[in-house]
Amino acid sequence: MSTLALKYRPRLLSDLVGQEGSVKALANALKRAKESGRIHQAYLFAGVRGTGKTSTARILARALNCAEGPTATPCGVCDPCRAAEQPDSSLDIVEIDAASRASVADARALREQVQTRPAFCRYRIYIIDEVHMLSTEAFNALLKVIEEPPPHAIFVLATTELQDVPDTIKSRVQIFPFRLIPVGLIEGRLRHVCEHEGVEVEAGSLRLVAEAGQGSMRDALTILDRVIAAGDGKVLEEAVREQLGIVSAHLVQGVLSALVIGDTAALVEACRELNEQGADWATFWRELVLAFRDRLEAEARAARGPQDLLRWARMLNLLLSRERDLRDSSLPRVVVELALLTAAQLPHLAPLDALVSGAYGAGAPSRPSGPPAGPPPVPSRAPQAAPAPEGPRRPAPAPAASAPPRAPSPAPARPQAAVPMGAPAPPQLRVACSEALRQVPGLRALGTAPQMATDLRWEPPVLHFRFPGNVRQTLQDLEREKTNPHVLAALAAVLPGLRELEISFEGGSSEEAQGDRPEDRLRREPAFQDLLRLSGGEVLEIRRES
Repeated sequence: MSTLALKYRPRLLSDLVGQEGSVKALANALKRAKESGRIHQAYLFAGVRGTGKTSTARILARALNCAEGPTATPCGVCDPCRAAEQPDSSLDIVEIDAASRASVADARALREQVQTRPAFCRYRIYIIDEVHMLSTEAFNALLKVIEEPPPHAIFVLATTELQDVPDTIKSRVQIFPFRLIPVGLIEGRLRHVCEHEGVEVEAGSLRLVAEAGQGSMRDALTILDRVIAAGDGKVLEEAVREQLGIVSAHLVQGVLSALVIGDTAALVEACRELNEQGADWATFWRELVLAFRDRLEAEARAARGPQDLLRWARMLNLLLSRERDLRDSSLPRVVVELALLTAAQLPHLAPLDALVSGAYGAGAPSRPSGPPAGPPPVPSRAPQAAPAPEGPRRPAPAPAASAPPRAPSPAPARPQAAVPMGAPAPPQLRVACSEALRQVPGLRALGTAPQMATDLRWEPPVLHFRFPGNVRQTLQDLEREKTNPHVLAALAAVLPGLRELEISFEGGSSEEAQGDRPEDRLRREPAFQDLLRLSGGEVLEIRRES
């Protein structure tokens, strides 16, 4: 009893799946050969394993030697066609494994053998598989005979490593690429095989087998053979996952959801469950990356904002960068846990410009793993050790080490009574506002805004934000959405009575703080406008130098 891969091996060019370009070119070449009697005598089929290279070489041998040929549709019943089914028993179809006959002596023997005319067929066809395994001397010995073979000889070379074939050989042959077969085509072929075999198929199971084939039809058929045996004549999704070591889709989606909301406890629990199941970590990682990629595609098709898309892209890039570490590490569970916990925290990190400006300094508390247990009492005075103001009063912020000292804020100190009884203390106020903003659908990236503020004050019914001037572009979403009822409702859940957000930015002057930047004033200068008009130029970049 033969395997499915051999039983359903292609016998005609039309049976090949996923190689339409090469099939069309070969069919046209055979048609011209029938009309003119001339055909190219050296071919090179290049592509990954299991895509049909050797099968196509045998089909070409049958098409050239068929009693009705050369033809793209050989009859399959004449003696040359039947001989092509078993090349080892035919004198005129010679298959050579270059991996075992790679020496220069073998190449010289082949060069002498080529002069022998075919015994029964129209052409003597030499199929050299894995031709890249030949030595340099063997390639050199074959150069002349491949370039000018006898009229009765046809060479068909096959390789999975096209880059290892010398350029001198490539220039003497016609190269036909054999590409990876799409998953949908493999799935359709597997369904056709199951129907002919009378095998019952469970929905979704063949898709898993097709994906496991990774573009190779032979690999997919081999896996299908094993799955049918494991399922007692049926193709069941559970049997497929068990045979291939694929983690359940429910667990993969659970990890994906935990990454989205930053639930580190759920991620650690999922890793523990995977370890108890004895799951293959590399297979799980591949499934997770594919699920993440599908989610990123859905977000892109939904026309999400650039910050949301970049957030997903950064997380996916981190997962991909850890794939090699996972393969090479002796502790794959540790690699997976570290990567997942890191990716879960990426959306909550402060932007780089805020870090450079010192706005996100030591005074901003780190984000805890959960919401605050409850609002503590209001401190009687502002803490003295914090570099940024942490009380209801608004003193001048302390200068950062890498930034020039700021001028004291001209605003008068706020009275202590402006903070209502029971309101969160300033450090907890930042955390509570961050958690609230992360609950707003589509605007979760705003959750980092409270941590970037140099001054955050709650004066019912207004919540005041003050930011460094150089992060204004980063926080343009917060400015645009400050009247969004969903944003106000989310903040009102932790600050009862909230009705309005007030957002301001620091700057070198009062005009710049209001948005009148030096470059804006330069553009309004009449002399500068005259210069642009006379020169016909335009402003490409404005830089401020100290």
